[in-house]
Amino acid sequence: MLNFEQTQYQHPQNKQWYPKYNLTEDAFAIVAMSYVTPEAMKMKVKFLEEFKRLREQLLAVQAPKTQLEILQVSIQQLVEQERRLAAVENRVEQTEKKQDQITEILSLNPTGWRKKVNGLINKIAQSVGGYGAYQDIRNESYQRLEERARCFLSTRLTNKQRKMALEGVPKSKIDKVSRMDVIAEDARLTEIYLAIVKEMAIEYQVDISNMTVKG
Repeated sequence: MLNFEQTQYQHPQNKQWYPKYNLTEDAFAIVAMSYVTPEAMKMKVKFLEEFKRLREQLLAVQAPKTQLEILQVSIQQLVEQERRLAAVENRVEQTEKKQDQITEILSLNPTGWRKKVNGLINKIAQSVGGYGAYQDIRNESYQRLEERARCFLSTRLTNKQRKMALEGVPKSKIDKVSRMDVIAEDARLTEIYLAIVKEMAIEYQVDISNMTVKG
C-alpha cells in the first residue's frame, strides 16, 4: 500500500468530484512531524517517549559490562539515531515537495486553460514514457471527462462538423476541428476537464516547476 494514496470524493452539495489522499500511519507521522501545532507537538512528545522507553528496554536486556562496551553501544546508538533522523528528514522533505507541487497544480486558474491543459498532459506523458504516450494520456483524459460529465465528445464533434459544413465552412477548416474545440464551447465541460487534468497531474506526480504556462 502506498503511504500517500491519491483517490477522490464527491461533494454532497455540488456533486463535483475532488481529489483527496489516504495516509498510512507512517505517512501521518511524517506529515505531523513537519507541523508545529499543539496537537502535532503532543504526537511528537509521545513518539519520543515511546522511543526512549524501547531504548531503555533494549539496554536493560543487553547492558554493557565494561567502559569500552558502553562506549561502543553509545556510538552505535548515535550512528543509528543519525541514520533514522536523516531518513525522516528526507521523507519530510519529499512530502513537502509533493505538497508544494499539489498546491501549484491546484492553483492553476481557467485563464488560458487550453495551453495549461496541453502543458500538463505533456508533463504526464513525459513521466510515463515520453511523448509517445501523449495520445494515450489525452484519450484517458477525454474518457474521464465523458464518464464524469456524462457526455459523448465524438457525437458533439460530429454535430459541430456537420453544422459547419451546412454553414459553408471549407472542409480543410472542418477537418481541423477537435474535441478540445467541443469542450471550449461548453463552460461546464471546460471547468470539469481542467479539474480532471489537474487530478491526473497530481496522480502521476508531475513536476510543473519549469512549465511555461502557469497561474
